[in-house]
Amino acid sequence: MTSNSKALAEFLRAARNRLALTLREVETKTGVSNAYLSQLEGTKIKQPSPQILYKLCKLYDVSYALALEFAGYPVPIERKSPAHSRFAARLGQTTEDEEAALVEYLQFLRSRKR
Repeated sequence: MTSNSKALAEFLRAARNRLALTLREVETKTGVSNAYLSQLEGTKIKQPSPQILYKLCKLYDVSYALALEFAGYPVPIERKSPAHSRFAARLGQTTEDEEAALVEYLQFLRSRKR
């Protein structure tokens, strides 16, 4: 498995933004320096350690297995998420109404491409 630092960066940035946390707040809560976090979200760091990913995923309440996969670490097949779960993981928790609206919007976008 190869590292997908852009996907990892977007995944972590979206999770942090969903919680409205600054890099300094994340640093305070995890002990990971805000400079390192900035480099991680800016794709300068290609493969952060599993320990750092664990701290961030725990704080952000997102899939640790998915973060490991994005970072290029092997993940047991039974724990891999299907493509739609990756998308959902990037959004965070959604209500049924939000999911229905997203599906409706996606159908609209796909209909325009025809």
